[in-house]
Amino acid sequence: MKKILLAISIQLSAIGLFAQTLHVQVGNVTYLFPASQAGVMPFSDGTTLTVMNKAFTLSEVSNMYVDETAVTDNLVSIVYSSSSASVTVAGNVAQYVTPTISGAHVTIAQSNTDAVNNDEITYQLSGTSTNGSFSLSGSYKSTVSLAGVTLTNPSGAAINISNSKRIQLSAKSGTTNTLTDCASGSQKACIYSKGQLQIQGNGTLNVIGKTKHGIKSASYISIKNLTLNITSTVGDGINCEEYMEIKSGTVTLSGIGDDGIQCDLGGTVSTGITTDHEDEDTGNIYISGGTLNIAVTAAAAKGIKANGDLYITDGTITATTSGGGAWDSDELKAKACAGLSADGNIAISGGTLTLSSTGAGGKGISGDGTLLVSDSASIRITTSGQAVVASTSGTISTVSNASTLDRYSTNYKSSPKGIKIDGAISITGGKISVTTSGAGGEGIESKSTLDITGGEVCINSYDDALNSTSTLTVSGGMVYARATNNDGIDANGNCYIQGGLVYAISASSPEVAIDANTESGYKLYVQGGTIVAIGGLESGASLSQSCYTAGSSSSGGGGRPGGGWGGSSSSWSTNTWYALTVGSTTFAFKTPSSGGSTMVVSGASTPTLKSGVTASGTSIFDGVGYYPATASGGSSVSLSSYSGGNSGGGPGGW
Repeated sequence: MKKILLAISIQLSAIGLFAQTLHVQVGNVTYLFPASQAGVMPFSDGTTLTVMNKAFTLSEVSNMYVDETAVTDNLVSIVYSSSSASVTVAGNVAQYVTPTISGAHVTIAQSNTDAVNNDEITYQLSGTSTNGSFSLSGSYKSTVSLAGVTLTNPSGAAINISNSKRIQLSAKSGTTNTLTDCASGSQKACIYSKGQLQIQGNGTLNVIGKTKHGIKSASYISIKNLTLNITSTVGDGINCEEYMEIKSGTVTLSGIGDDGIQCDLGGTVSTGITTDHEDEDTGNIYISGGTLNIAVTAAAAKGIKANGDLYITDGTITATTSGGGAWDSDELKAKACAGLSADGNIAISGGTLTLSSTGAGGKGISGDGTLLVSDSASIRITTSGQAVVASTSGTISTVSNASTLDRYSTNYKSSPKGIKIDGAISITGGKISVTTSGAGGEGIESKSTLDITGGEVCINSYDDALNSTSTLTVSGGMVYARATNNDGIDANGNCYIQGGLVYAISASSPEVAIDANTESGYKLYVQGGTIVAIGGLESGASLSQSCYTAGSSSSGGGGRPGGGWGGSSSSWSTNTWYALTVGSTTFAFKTPSSGGSTMVVSGASTPTLKSGVTASGTSIFDGVGYYPATASGGSSVSLSSYSGGNSGGGPGGW
């Protein structure tokens, strides 16, 4: 005992003389105490040494020495090396940190309830182990810094944080970090946090989830700056509760076994959006920047799924879904994939979105609430799968014939749609381009009202290009709506064309370019705007703005017989550039390779029409239009007053 006391006395004397650092080693854990902070170090009962409120039983101390090591306050460093790990603890937080090491599995119990020296404790992970992990418990905010760590846990999560407070998970600049969990176990994710999880940094984080999710928080998740790659998961790529924010950085999700990103409501009742999201529990997802690349392959999987609302104000989002349909035994309905999906409302006011679905019944955007597209939003959607149907026993199959699809009730089918919203759709700005090709593939569908007041909408669809269950109104913006097997624009309530530029194209009879559900007592009202309707207008339309049918060009060449049902013959040439001039403004448009026989045009003043023109100007509608345009050459097309309508259309979105 006298030798121990003498050794301690010498060490302490050295600290006093040279203002250096005392190292106290307990197994693979080293505590660093700077002389400037050490103060009085009581030695009691001949067995216990207390330094900066950290008590050591001398029988557990394996080594003590003094050197000139610099100490970073609030830092706990964990270094992995194959099957072992070492922990170094800054003296100012030693009393709050209790490490336990088993091989390369490190568990930290943190006991402070307030900030230490006005800062939180940082746990810095580095090194490599194929049989290691990091676990943290506690009751105060902390940071986990990834400083070049490659960690595989063959028996659980790579990082498991049971601390219910906010955790900052930071990938250190210039480092690449790779985390992998085991292929069996009860863990919820490769990276799990019970509390709020802020994922950030200027480094790279790679995640592989072999049991369930890649990253999971039982609270909110926010992401900014870092490069995050989740390359394989059994469940969701990223899963959280309460709400999620993506502010910046690059997130790439591939090899995902379920949804790419999913946010659920934490409780049973939403708090609604709160100031700075303080104590918010909405199930909302907020995307304000960054680059997201998401690919999901599972049946009925979603690229991004919000239990609440989805708000996108900026960023570049690419979401690809390739899975087929699935039967939901809880809701008793057939379901399919979607690039973006929300149980609540969706609002997109900015960003560049590219959404693609190749699976049966897949959709670009699907929502149970409303959709608002505005400002600078840019959305491009492509769906190429057939429709998915289910038998009464829930067996899933596909159909490629629209008439076959019509025989299934709503809950037993899912059609490939560009945008499908159960609530109202409002488009006030931005740019939307939709292409669908499978049976039942509508461009944009609202199960309520659909209003377009601005922006540019360009749709090439198999089924109805624009469809609403209730009123459909176009009062501004630019709309191109082409359906190869149905109506261009189809309202199952009243349809109002009040302004803007509308270029609608239907399949041949009995379909029409612009349709309203007259069979149920509704009507098409043409009240304004510049209009080109190949396929004509619904019978019984109310035309408060003059409309005209296009006849043959004065030179007669290139036209094909129209057989317009409105009482006059009409013709138009396929794959030909036309110029429609209303007042001093010209709209140049290219006709399709097929469509309804009648061409109807309308404008605020008496228009003129020429065919076979050479056109230039501001390109719109993915290259099939210019507006405003400059047109030269061509031949004048005769226009006849149009007062009736076409007898096609049909109820219920035929």
